[in-house]
Formats: sequence, structure tokens, C-alpha cells
Amino acid sequence: MPTSPLAEIDVSALSLDFPLYHASGRSLKKTVLSTVAGRMGADAKRRIVVQALRDISFTLRSGDRLGLIGTNGAGKTTLLRTLAGIYEPLNGSVRVQGTLNALLDPHLGMNVNLTGRENITLRGMYHGLGPAAVKRLLDDVRDFAELGNFMELPVRIYSAGMIVRLGFALATAIRPQVLLMDEWFLAGDANFMEKARARLEDMVRGAEILVLSTHSTETLMDWCNRLIWMEQGRIREDGPTEQVLEHYLGHPLKQKAVPASLSD
Repeated sequence: MPTSPLAEIDVSALSLDFPLYHASGRSLKKTVLSTVAGRMGADAKRRIVVQALRDISFTLRSGDRLGLIGTNGAGKTTLLRTLAGIYEPLNGSVRVQGTLNALLDPHLGMNVNLTGRENITLRGMYHGLGPAAVKRLLDDVRDFAELGNFMELPVRIYSAGMIVRLGFALATAIRPQVLLMDEWFLAGDANFMEKARARLEDMVRGAEILVLSTHSTETLMDWCNRLIWMEQGRIREDGPTEQVLEHYLGHPLKQKAVPASLSD
């Protein structure tokens, strides 16, 4: 039986702009300028744009665990969404080899007008699963999300917490070679997140490449062997986790015990 090729991510000179179609208004323009100072520009059609990402380059190979850090608005989530293929680069290139799963938004890939069961079935079909595999997927997500009869109702009537449960269970049910995660996965009630973390750690162990955006120092130290510090849409520093964290925080990290969660 042929084996799958090793996972790889190659990002070269990546840049991305967001046009501001209604930026001519004085109040809006003032707000935008104060929020993204130093990142305004104009495209070939003379539209005002926010320069979301600028000249991003890095390479990841099987075994890499990359964390993205930076203040809100630094470009971390935008970079994750570009890696996932949601945003198209303005310049440069993004190449991802290997099966990919993105835990970026509880709603990602779900049709809120369909039931929970229908969304799970469609996800399985999208991944090319046969009837028996789709049935196993349905059982796994239903049991983990614990939504009961709500699985037969439209997602649009779900509470925010129920959507997180379904989105998390569905996103972690199919194991990828490349795993992209934003920090929404840490949301949810305490009881749910206790078992969710174990499922998530198992998924991280199974992925060849991890790219994670979070403000949690503990999570970065436990899960990542490399960090990229982003600032105003650019890479400020790229290096070993502890080194970059200390520069970002502005002080040495406290001595800690060796984490056991992912060391097996």
C-alpha cells in the first residue's frame, strides 16, 4: 500500500491586502487610520487598502510545530486563513502539501440552515468517505458533542456553546497531516474543554505539521518547537520557542517542569 508523501508548507514573499470600499467617509477613515497606523496603502485601482500581510516567508517540514504570537491585529489569523486557502495572496506564493484541517472558526465549513447530522454527512462526503466511514464519523461527532436531539435540528437555532461543541467535534474527527489552529478551540465550558483538550492533544500528536495562534504561553511551550512573532503584518522574529517568547514578553521565562502532555 503506497504511503502518503510527507507534509510540507512553503511560504514565499507572501503579501495580502484588504480593500476598504467605504473608506472615504471622514469618521470611518479616522477610525481605520488610528487602528492600522502604518499599514495603509493604495492598490492599482487607487483604492485604500489595509496591508494585512507583508513579505512573509518560511518553510515547515514534517515534525515542525509552529506557534504564531503577536498583539491583536498583528496578522496571525489572516496568515492562518491564507494557509488554509480562504484568502488568496496578493503577491508571493503559499504551497501546502498533505491533507489539511483548519480549526479557525466554529462555523467554518458549516451550513447553518442544515441540521447537525446533515453538516456531518456533507463533511464526510467532502473528504471522500464512503457510507460506512460517514456512519462512523456521525457516531463519533454525536457522541463527543453530546447534542442529543439537537443533531436533527438546523444549526441556526443552536446556542453559541452548542456550535462550538459541534464545530470542535467535527473539526477534530478527521485527522490531517497539516493542522492549523486559532485560539477559539480554547473556548467553551470547563467540563467540555476538559475532554476536548485530550482529544485535541491526540490530534496534535498525530499531525505532521502544526501551526497554532494563541496568547497562551503555557500552550506554546507545551506544543511548539518554533515561534514566529508577528508585528503589523510582518515577521519580527522567527526562532526557537523559548528564545522568541522571552524577547516578546521582555523578560526571561520562569523555570518550569518538563511538560508531559505531548512528550509520549
